[in-house]
Amino acid sequence: MALYRERGVVLRTIKLGESDRIVSIATEGRGKVRAVAKGVRKTKSRFGARLEPLSHVSLQLYEGRELDTVTQAETVESFRAVREDLDRLTQATAVLEAVDHLLQEGEDNPRVLQMLLGALRTLDAGPAPLVVPAFFWKLLAQEGFRPLLDACASCGAPEIAAFDLEVGGVLCRSCSSGATRLTAGGLALLRRILGGDLVTVLAEPASSAGFEVEQLATRAFEIHVERRLRSMHLLDRS
Repeated sequence: MALYRERGVVLRTIKLGESDRIVSIATEGRGKVRAVAKGVRKTKSRFGARLEPLSHVSLQLYEGRELDTVTQAETVESFRAVREDLDRLTQATAVLEAVDHLLQEGEDNPRVLQMLLGALRTLDAGPAPLVVPAFFWKLLAQEGFRPLLDACASCGAPEIAAFDLEVGGVLCRSCSSGATRLTAGGLALLRRILGGDLVTVLAEPASSAGFEVEQLATRAFEIHVERRLRSMHLLDRS
């Protein structure tokens, strides 16, 4: 058991006893870390406000057998603009929940933290309706799930009419029985997200194609992690 330092983003907190919390943090070098923040709920806590969900923090922790213990916490980024805007805060909550479900304890995956910080910084800079679906698709691609988008995944036909998560890509009209309908606008947007046009996509306003891609992304992510994303019902853009 020893002291160590890490940087990360607070994903969620759970009350523990009368004054403590268990804090889940996406870190650079240790994947998801679960640690006890003692006395953090007291009004005179040294770092209570620094360990709220969404905070990018620099930490010192003490290793424990089951849970580590936070001994120091300094704020790196607070993402104040996100906290003060309900829509952006709701989007950020969905992104945090996705990372919390995906990232494993002790798993060295710094790319996930980089992607998370990129999404939060985008939201902090201004409204970005497509952050959540873009983040989900890029995170799934990082995990090895990259759907086939160039031709029908079943027969190779170039005409696209639907998307099937079980097949892992798009389908033509002849092969699309029971699959989710996919418009030309939705397909084009999905191709742009996964094809290197992310910066332009994130600057675009909300659209029916964006809603379509968001619904597909949510379903794909929930199937991948085998859990329902509870925060996504707050993002109804229909």
